[in-house]
Amino acid sequence: MQSAQTIKIELAKVFRPKQASVLAKVIVDTHNDLVKADDFNELKGIVKELAESHKELTVEVKELAKAQKRTEEEIKKLTKAQLETDKKVDRIQKNLGGLSHTVGYHLEDRAYKTLPLLLKRDLGIEVEGRLIRRFFVYGRGKEDEVNIYGRGIKDGKEVIIIGEGKSQLSKDDIDDFLDIADRVTDYTKSSDKENILIAVSYAIRPEVEEYAKKKDIKVYWSYELDL
Repeated sequence: MQSAQTIKIELAKVFRPKQASVLAKVIVDTHNDLVKADDFNELKGIVKELAESHKELTVEVKELAKAQKRTEEEIKKLTKAQLETDKKVDRIQKNLGGLSHTVGYHLEDRAYKTLPLLLKRDLGIEVEGRLIRRFFVYGRGKEDEVNIYGRGIKDGKEVIIIGEGKSQLSKDDIDDFLDIADRVTDYTKSSDKENILIAVSYAIRPEVEEYAKKKDIKVYWSYELDL
């Protein structure tokens, strides 16, 4: 848009100066009004679009809120189901633990009857009294359960018999058993006596049996208890 002075000069070529001045002012004012009107209409259009977008966004937010509520309800259901599952797993583990103890106790009960004969035959040990299952309580809630425990005589000297019974013997079981044997020896102050370490099991992998032998543990398979 040209300036009012320029328009006035052009109009002065046709109209008188005063008329040219008035016409120039009218043209400039009219142009400015039109520009303002266009800007206003554009602004109205933008505002309308923003309002529609806001409305759509509001709807989406409401839908998201509903979806979030449904998700929270599903999470609550899943959490409840997980708790029920955990309880069932705990019961199963307790039952399996009880079953494992039952199998282990049965193996040990057989060992109490037969091991005295096996120890005399294989190691020349005369068992004194009975082999028993014994708990050693050290205080402060610490204790060890020794599956097979007793005393015997070998070559005229007293020995301590410490045994482990496992349905399936592993290297970790052997390491744990050795730790228990050390604690029992310290507790009973029998370090001056020889410990005769024994393990009885239903199943022993070859490498585990070899590992036990290296640790000076006499291994007996369950079927050897049936004399």
